[in-house]
Amino acid sequence: QAQLVESGGGLVQAGGSLRLSCTASGSIFGINHMGWHRQVPGKQREWIAAITSGGFVLCADSVKGRFTISRDNVKSTVYLQMNSLKPEDTAVYYCAADRNAVGLRRNPDYWGQGTQVTVSS
Repeated sequence: QAQLVESGGGLVQAGGSLRLSCTASGSIFGINHMGWHRQVPGKQREWIAAITSGGFVLCADSVKGRFTISRDNVKSTVYLQMNSLKPEDTAVYYCAADRNAVGLRRNPDYWGQGTQVTVSS
């Protein structure tokens, strides 16, 4: 079993920035795809970004140009740099990991515990 631990959430004003981190541990061999989802209360969880172990990146249109995903394979850590934050980015952000890209986006094998991001107007 792999474990994912997130950090870096918090409260920020609109237009500000935050960086989330997620470190994987345990049985992580073969888990090539890591990424982030977010969820607003009462709404479905939304996939927002993914990165492969080789550094290939995909981002959802809702965050493209503002959020950047990156990865340090030595540290088994994935980052989400969030710039130009908007109140509608307020959500619980979840780190996720899976062995394939489709699984990561639809139903990841592994989830972090979630970290709250609140953007005030």
